[in-house]
Amino acid sequence: MLHFEWTHNLQSQTYQDALAIRKEVFVEEQQVPVSIEIDDLEDKTLHIVGYAEAIPVATARIYPMENGKYKVQRVAIRKAVREKKYGSILMQEIERHVRELGGKRLFLGAQNHAIGFYEKAGYTICGEEYEEAGIQHHDMDKIIERDDSRLGDEH
Repeated sequence: MLHFEWTHNLQSQTYQDALAIRKEVFVEEQQVPVSIEIDDLEDKTLHIVGYAEAIPVATARIYPMENGKYKVQRVAIRKAVREKKYGSILMQEIERHVRELGGKRLFLGAQNHAIGFYEKAGYTICGEEYEEAGIQHHDMDKIIERDDSRLGDEH
């Protein structure tokens, strides 16, 4: 199972662990330039790292937007553990935390090869294909607002 740590602190070990995973996945594996991967939103986002037995294995960051909308970015799982379904657990934790923050909608730019992964997590395509860092993407979103108004209608 994964243990999660969240941080805004760019000096923290959690953030350093997030960067290590992102550099391994995006910069080394996918050849995304560091200048694109590490951007001017680092200090405006909330970073999450999933640890398996104290080893950092999964990361993402969330960027608060307007009207309860949060953009999920930099979702990365170390290659050696991808078969363990940590990505799904990470996405569930992100949704849980964003709901706790009062979020109503999640939004992300999915690399085309990952669209199926996000669809399984409940996301739907909401935009045309575009290229970013030499990789084709589609925007996707998911409504996470709970409709509590129906709770009393079942009796």
